[in-house]
Amino acid sequence: MADRGEGTVPELARAVWPAVPRAALVLVPVGSIEQHGPHLPLTTDTVVARAVTRRVAAHPALAAPAPPLVAPAIAYGASGEHAGFPGTVSVGHEALRAVLTETVRSLALWADRVVFVNGHGGNVATLATTVPVLRDEGHDVAWTLCAVPGGDAHAGRTETSLMLHLAPGEVRTADAVAGDTRPLAEIMADLTTRGVLALSPSGVLGDPAGASADEGARIMGQLVETIARRVAGGAVSPHGRLVEPEGGPA
Repeated sequence: MADRGEGTVPELARAVWPAVPRAALVLVPVGSIEQHGPHLPLTTDTVVARAVTRRVAAHPALAAPAPPLVAPAIAYGASGEHAGFPGTVSVGHEALRAVLTETVRSLALWADRVVFVNGHGGNVATLATTVPVLRDEGHDVAWTLCAVPGGDAHAGRTETSLMLHLAPGEVRTADAVAGDTRPLAEIMADLTTRGVLALSPSGVLGDPAGASADEGARIMGQLVETIARRVAGGAVSPHGRLVEPEGGPA
């Protein structure tokens, strides 16, 4: 599936080794294989993370001295909260930690900098504990999250709009239903201990009603601008997450 909206970007998977520059910046999409309600595909987080990564790599702010390389996506994540739904494949936090760690250590043999572009909230805890350890080892690595202020939690209007923009043929609009629409902060404790199925039999946390490709394009543009600015700025929190550069937007 071709991503929409990005120009030609250097993809590591399609390169031959003599063409791979040393001292490169490598962007690594991180997603998941997990239920996204009855209307979105299991690969939604990976599709979004990969599309954001490609567009960030093509952003003018990152053109010099050379555009970033886009690595193949890490498609399996920590999705234990979705384990009650057929189709979900979770490798758990320990396995994900090992993959992130060895990915960085291997890339560091020829690349100068690595940024994980994460599309799944369940991966955050692993990234936030793993990346600081890698930074203590001396690696220039950070992570960022594909999230927009005000977006709903899972398979609701935000993700449905993004998928209508990126892959409309994979959105089963007629099957979309509302789920638990409470704010994520309000349900997080239950979500962590009981899982999504206990809160929403449909698997949706939010309401897809009103989603549109136009809204998805706007959200995507916002994500790309924010992440490109943070990658270019290079400011990192104690948890290894990219943050706004000094003097940037709040």
